[in-house]
Amino acid sequence: MSRMDDARLQVGNNIRRYRIQLGLSQEALADACGLHRTYVGSVERGERNLSLENIVKVARALQLQPSDLLEGIS
Repeated sequence: MSRMDDARLQVGNNIRRYRIQLGLSQEALADACGLHRTYVGSVERGERNLSLENIVKVARALQLQPSDLLEGIS
């Protein structure tokens, strides 16, 4: 597994953790940030690489700073 794969997995895990803490389903998060539910699911599984624009959308929907979603990436 490459470092980029690890980074995608870490971001996905961070999103999932924060989403669950807020009690949101993937569908509710997707609606809140204007993305498709299947896209959010694939991001959480580390299958997709988020653009900066989508990192900001997801962070705002989770009431976080974008940097919070990058936590744990080295």
